[in-house]
Amino acid sequence: MPVKRLRPITPGTRFRVANTYAELTASKPEKSLTEALSKSGGRNNQGKMTMRYIGGGHKRKYRIVDFRRDKAGVAAEVKTVEYDPNRSAFISLVEYADGEKRYIICPNGLKVGTKINSGSGATPDLGNTLPLAEIPLGSIIHNIEMAPGQGGKICRSAGSYAQLAARDGKYVVVKLPSGETRMILGTCSATIGSVSNPDHSLEVKGKAGRSRWLGRRPRTRPAAMNPVDHPMGGGEGRSKGGQPRSRNGIYSQGQKTRDTNKSSNKLIIERRKGIRNK
Repeated sequence: MPVKRLRPITPGTRFRVANTYAELTASKPEKSLTEALSKSGGRNNQGKMTMRYIGGGHKRKYRIVDFRRDKAGVAAEVKTVEYDPNRSAFISLVEYADGEKRYIICPNGLKVGTKINSGSGATPDLGNTLPLAEIPLGSIIHNIEMAPGQGGKICRSAGSYAQLAARDGKYVVVKLPSGETRMILGTCSATIGSVSNPDHSLEVKGKAGRSRWLGRRPRTRPAAMNPVDHPMGGGEGRSKGGQPRSRNGIYSQGQKTRDTNKSSNKLIIERRKGIRNK
């Protein structure tokens, strides 16, 4: 997916790097697969702010995306490739042979008119969903389930993918984008291919207003706060000292926050590549 650098005719376009959206084939969503999406502004049910730097943003409708791909044995045709304001990846509208329509996460390279399938016995072609136990070793996959029938949880953002590395009994070994290598049950399903919009990370907003359109309010630097507000606040002038940490005192680099007694620890073969555990 290509990006374009805009001509600097205004201050906001001087550094703007935008997506060309050349892959998109539809401008309006399928009405039957959308529902209302309300905003919280970072407030809870009492009206108190519990999450900072959230508010505003363009009005959106939620697109109901099928992460389970559980309509097995029924062929579907790709009708559109669409923009989804609720995620970085593109989505595709597919129509099954019985007339039902669903949205799916669009794999990179999926074209309109392509036939896709799901379920056990499906061929390992781009866009097809099948159990991990039936996917050839070395395949690039996305939308991976953590538990059978749960729906895809891993590798759903733009350009992300995992690789099927090995099989070990009823488990398969998957290399994740973070660098983590872990075992997942072979009965869990995944979709062949990588996620669409791989150049999303190359985009540059160009101005603060574009962040406001996305519902992100200005963020206060911790070093500009008072000591009562943040561990990194206070001091005479611009003081730089100590480790970068969060408002709660958790170090931003190196401190492990994962529960040491978590049951899924035994399924992790190699931890993700953190700053301190490379």
